[in-house]
Amino acid sequence: MDVLDGAHMPLWLGLPFPALLLSIALGPIFAKRLWHVHFGKAAGFWALLALVLLVAHEGAGPTFAAFAASMLSYYLPFILMLFAFYTAAAGIVVSDLDRATALTNTGLLAAGTLAANVIGSIGASMILVRPLLQANAQRRHKVHVMIFTIFLVANVGGVLSPLGNPPLFFGFLRGVDFFWPLQTLWPHMLLASGLLLAVFFLIDLYFFSKEKAVSDGGETRLQIRGLKNVALILATVAAILTSALWHPGVGVGVLGTRLELQDVLRDAAMLAIGLVSLAVTPRADHEANHFSWGPLEEVAKLFAAIFVCIIPVMAMLEANSHGPFQPIVEALARPDATPNAAAYFWATGLLSSVLDNAPTYLVFFGLAGGNPATLMGAHSQALAAISVGAVFMGALTYIGNAPNFMIYALALRARVAMPGFFLYLAWSGAILLPVFVIVTLVFFR
Repeated sequence: MDVLDGAHMPLWLGLPFPALLLSIALGPIFAKRLWHVHFGKAAGFWALLALVLLVAHEGAGPTFAAFAASMLSYYLPFILMLFAFYTAAAGIVVSDLDRATALTNTGLLAAGTLAANVIGSIGASMILVRPLLQANAQRRHKVHVMIFTIFLVANVGGVLSPLGNPPLFFGFLRGVDFFWPLQTLWPHMLLASGLLLAVFFLIDLYFFSKEKAVSDGGETRLQIRGLKNVALILATVAAILTSALWHPGVGVGVLGTRLELQDVLRDAAMLAIGLVSLAVTPRADHEANHFSWGPLEEVAKLFAAIFVCIIPVMAMLEANSHGPFQPIVEALARPDATPNAAAYFWATGLLSSVLDNAPTYLVFFGLAGGNPATLMGAHSQALAAISVGAVFMGALTYIGNAPNFMIYALALRARVAMPGFFLYLAWSGAILLPVFVIVTLVFFR
């Protein structure tokens, strides 16, 4: 079957991709009401335009083959993983935290940071944000608690496994070993999370000391309901681990794309786990967590469009120095033609903060050569820089990672005066950028 040849593609074929990402970035800011009603139509428009342009330039056969591969090999596993984690996490209710000291809040954030690597940044965020809001309900100053929840739980904490953050899951789907992030990136996570937790503790201790009289009453208690969903989350982890470790060499061709048996079984398990969670979770627990399909529906629609629009871009990137992105490839390389880790870290990270960290990861993964064996070996510094940049710097803005907006929305519902887009940017810039400079100096010089 014919395949797309990115070496001979004109750059304008990739224009629907940045147009879609700019729509995602600017739509909620400048047309908030219209965007939340019509975001699916906007995403569908850019996806359809991308396909029409590809068919006109490359032909229907190669376009259809690339579309099927993108949807079946990348989009479907991604959205089913989200479905499993999202539904199971929504069935776990953590309640009855009555008192929030600086130590309590720091401990909760540290636990959430670690949990994000196991149950995903979305799952950990959805579980943790509610007890944090409850524990700080009587605190006058609590905006910083939600901001650091975005920094740590929704982003930095998810860097140690493909379960933690969507970019690493896509790397896993592209051939990066499941345990590579844990084996390689734990020093980066410890440094960044340690610095951020220390800064948070000092800030929260200052605010707590000013309102100690308000917060001193009561005891800290913790109640957890929905333990069946904890088992389902562990089953999700087991399904993903099995697909990473078991390779029977059996597969089937679907629409020109080969699907391996372990991947088919993993995706079927994800779907089953989500459905079982919905069946066994009492309505009262969903109501306590304010469960709705809205966030997952938005992610599903937007990422479907992203994985269509990114098809020509990825084809061009896979051509590497032979394609239209040759100047960018050269700018990210050292004089000896090896990848410049610091350049990859900042380029991936800054784009992740204003676009979306998952597709940005894929773009720079392709620019670095796209060969997982090489990137885990001789060019492991480049892969580390891409991974850490995409995950960490998704925290710089509300739009850098899907859980950021979930935390923001839940905090607003709890009447926390969350900062707007640009004020949040001031918070993140003042706190995160110095941390990222330190990470660069320590790991990517």
